Amino acid sequence: MAEKSKILFIGGTGYIGKFIVEASAKSGHPTFVLIRESTVSDPTKATLIENFKNHGVTLVYGDLYDHGSLVKAIKGVDVVISTVGHMQLADQTKIIAAIKEAGNVKRFFPSEFGNDVDRVHAVEPAKSAFATKAQIRRAVEAEGIPYTYVSSNFFAGYFLPSLAQPGATSPPRDKVVILGDGNPKAIFVKEDDIGTFTIKAVDDPRTLNKVLYLRPPANIYSFNDLVSLWEKKIGKTLERIYVPEEQVLKNIEEAPIPVNIVLAIGHSVFVKGDHTNFEIEPSFGMEASLLYPDVKYTTVEEYLDQFV
Repeated sequence: MAEKSKILFIGGTGYIGKFIVEASAKSGHPTFVLIRESTVSDPTKATLIENFKNHGVTLVYGDLYDHGSLVKAIKGVDVVISTVGHMQLADQTKIIAAIKEAGNVKRFFPSEFGNDVDRVHAVEPAKSAFATKAQIRRAVEAEGIPYTYVSSNFFAGYFLPSLAQPGATSPPRDKVVILGDGNPKAIFVKEDDIGTFTIKAVDDPRTLNKVLYLRPPANIYSFNDLVSLWEKKIGKTLERIYVPEEQVLKNIEEAPIPVNIVLAIGHSVFVKGDHTNFEIEPSFGMEASLLYPDVKYTTVEEYLDQFV
């Protein structure tokens, strides 16, 4: 068995980052997290930092905006995984420059973990966010840096607890708002499973310079199917309120930040079908559950049980 690659995370304390960091440490990869000294003393991050240490994660002091510290951190690893948040997506050019200078990185995973940004039909403000991710892809390719892009589709923990009802804290029990006609299929993947699949791909030659798609077969549901599944679980029929596309677009325009972004992503997925309206061709991508059939992922059905 070849030695497992050393992995550096940038943005590892963020929403999806922490799950992938944990998956990396649990699977035996030497795991490093780039961290600012201010983050260590941040009380809101204390439990997370402690958890990282308990899993054997090495904290590396540095900053995305300090080129020297970035190059130094990258020189000590084989693979770089960026999970920076929305506001820092464009700044990943700094990571690309540091990887280029370090010259030793076997693979880079830029911050993606959502729709495949090269295959979307999004409106603003989601359109700009997707375009920024696509620009980072082009910059990685232009520099000849080996890469894997992870298209994980929806975070189950973000969309399923409310059944994609903005502002709700639990799934609806009486009525449900459905974008469009409710027929395009969306994909929901539990955050831990996103971590597991991502780390599986790190040393896999089959995922080199490809998009890794997370499309677990049991987790592909149209909005209508999802509501039907929930109705079956609670033994109750919900009133379904369908919002036609023109109204969805109007709502996006009128909504404040960040509701407008959530709605625009909802439009891309639930109305335009951007998770599933294309075939995965071997020339550009691979599907994770086919590559790694040993991963026992959490199904949507299992996930919803906790809310019944």
